[in-house]
Amino acid sequence: MRAFTPGRNATIVVLLAIWIAAALAFDRNATLWQQHGLGAITVVFLACLLAGETPAVRRQVFVAAVFATIGEFLAAPLLGFYTYRLDNVPAFVPPGHGLVYLAAIAAARADLAQRWSRTVCATALAAGGAWAIWGAWISPTPDLFGLLLFALFALFVLRGRAPLVYACAFFITAFLELYGTALGTWTWAATEPTGTLGMGNPPSGIAAAYCVVDWVALRITRRLALNAPAWRAAFPSPARAPRRVRR
Repeated sequence: MRAFTPGRNATIVVLLAIWIAAALAFDRNATLWQQHGLGAITVVFLACLLAGETPAVRRQVFVAAVFATIGEFLAAPLLGFYTYRLDNVPAFVPPGHGLVYLAAIAAARADLAQRWSRTVCATALAAGGAWAIWGAWISPTPDLFGLLLFALFALFVLRGRAPLVYACAFFITAFLELYGTALGTWTWAATEPTGTLGMGNPPSGIAAAYCVVDWVALRITRRLALNAPAWRAAFPSPARAPRRVRR
């Protein structure tokens, strides 16, 4: 199993934060073609970071990005959960999901996070719970949908296979969502598509989406690795690959 240095894990997280700040700020006034260019840069950026990862992590990030992209087209243009500035799904968003997922993995495998794993998870639950309570009962725009998402997030953290990854995803996603909506890159609708439950901008428990992405990515990659020779050839594993993915 490849050993990851503390410097690499920290570098991935810091670069992701810089990418979020720079890319979303640039997109604020970008044209459609400029968005395409930003998407190409993001793909190259993600590919460079994945070059230093294990085949297992590369597979997971690839599947996570594909699954999240499908979710984007269902949630935004089709169902109207939220709307991007140009009424599209910007080209930088699909590879951006891969970056966010990879950053959550890197943050969770860092020595500091491993040493304080219980504290990190407890802090994520406490912060997310306070946000959900504020959104549902105090905010001028009720966010009951966010409360339900937070309940799902809490279930993943308390009973899921990788609670530290989910907790780290919460902090990364909170930064991404609060910053992106503040800039107007995307705007969440006042209610979910049925009009029954109010939603915040952003919903408080949106990190639950990355928990689902992780759950799907791991299961799909395991099935493909076992059943598809072409997949194994494209993403070869070491001769003595460990059964469990290092996170």
